[in-house]
Amino acid sequence: MSMTLQFIGATEEVTGSCHLLTLNQRQLLLDCGLIQGGKTDVARNREPFDFSPSEIFAVVLSHAHIDHSGRLPALVKQGFDGPIYTHRATAELCEILLRDAAMLQQRDTERANKRREKQNQAPLEPLFTEEDVDSVLSHFVPLEYEQSVPVMPGVTIVLHDAGHILGSALVELFLDDGELQRKVVFSGDLGRAGMPILRDPELVDEADLVMMESTYGERLHRSWEDTLAELKAIFAETIQSSRGNILIPAFSVGRAQEIIYLFHLYAKEWQLSRWTIVLDSPMAIEATRVYVHNYPLMDDEFQRMTQQHPGAHPLLSEVRFIRDTEESMSLNDIDHGLIIIAGSGMCNGGRIRCHLQHNLGRANSDVIICGFQALGTPGRLLVDGAEELTISGQSIPVRARIHTVGGLSAHADQAELLHWYRHFSKAPPLILVHGEPKAQQVLLEKIAEQSPDTHAVIAQRGDILDLQALPELVWLPAATAVE
Repeated sequence: MSMTLQFIGATEEVTGSCHLLTLNQRQLLLDCGLIQGGKTDVARNREPFDFSPSEIFAVVLSHAHIDHSGRLPALVKQGFDGPIYTHRATAELCEILLRDAAMLQQRDTERANKRREKQNQAPLEPLFTEEDVDSVLSHFVPLEYEQSVPVMPGVTIVLHDAGHILGSALVELFLDDGELQRKVVFSGDLGRAGMPILRDPELVDEADLVMMESTYGERLHRSWEDTLAELKAIFAETIQSSRGNILIPAFSVGRAQEIIYLFHLYAKEWQLSRWTIVLDSPMAIEATRVYVHNYPLMDDEFQRMTQQHPGAHPLLSEVRFIRDTEESMSLNDIDHGLIIIAGSGMCNGGRIRCHLQHNLGRANSDVIICGFQALGTPGRLLVDGAEELTISGQSIPVRARIHTVGGLSAHADQAELLHWYRHFSKAPPLILVHGEPKAQQVLLEKIAEQSPDTHAVIAQRGDILDLQALPELVWLPAATAVE
């Protein structure tokens, strides 16, 4: 009999979420995400998996963001043929996100092959294609929150609302190897209480082991009231000084919808009638449609507004949707009066790069950074004070004002992570995943200070935990993982 958990991705980094559960020679994968960041990080997606895809019995997917779902097409392409269990809204969003990712893979590979041809190097194939995405979609098994579902012999799961994006889930895994039982709770990406649109993250009472994200383990977000005041001040100052355009790089799923909703709520107070607001992202537009028809999953206020004003939906009434490429390019002929919401959220792809190319060098422009920026991404360079940015081979001086509005984050901060963990009784062992080393170390020290009885560690890539030994944390050599 064996019961192990191996930490493969999002170990001492934020992207590439992937964890392997083995129970009596059968294997289950928790998430299968793309690694994001600089060129070196992205290149790691082409490395072989640390396991045989054909031997994976099933996948449990926490939510649709690409750093959790983005290697699923590669997994299927390399032999996985089992079910993918996830919330039904996540299945809807994955169709949008994975198709977009396939398109980007194709485009980036074509560009790389032009360079490789000049250097007499063999051409590359895309990591995956739209045909591979079609294959993935046929494997999805849509679930509801609170539904108890057997997913593998000896493994039953229950999804709970994580409050991060639409359909995001924290996962309870009930394990039985025939001799003993264990309960593992995987946080996925935890959202925040009191945020607009989504419900608060659910709390869980009991576990034998907790795997918790730690993205903002070293940070306290601004309060929601202070964040709204910060945004109001940015718009007010820009209006008063007759400044130019405002660019908002935004994740197409979650952040874009949240910003549009805020513009609906505060249009008058923030004097937004002076601006033309555009959502310049076909993917975000499609994701917004998914949000609109899944309104029963939202918080009470959003549901009430949706039902009371069906002709002026809060996600459709304040913004102009830009789908056509030529219409998107024409926005760059306008030097003031625009608020452009566009992907990608880390500025490493999508239409935001074209808008940055035309606006970043203008001293009268503003850029609002409102989400996590991975190391090596252009967005992270802007946050860290870069004086210039290279876009499409052109060096662009950074003259625009850069605003980092951390209070809009969809990730729990240090206090919220600690609050979520403290709800567990008996201080179960805690493994930190999905965080950069500094954030994780600070959070670890805070846990030791506030909960000295907690055995908490930071997962490292390849670590294998013997779940039979819990509550002791016993680490096994790699060769024992599937024996």
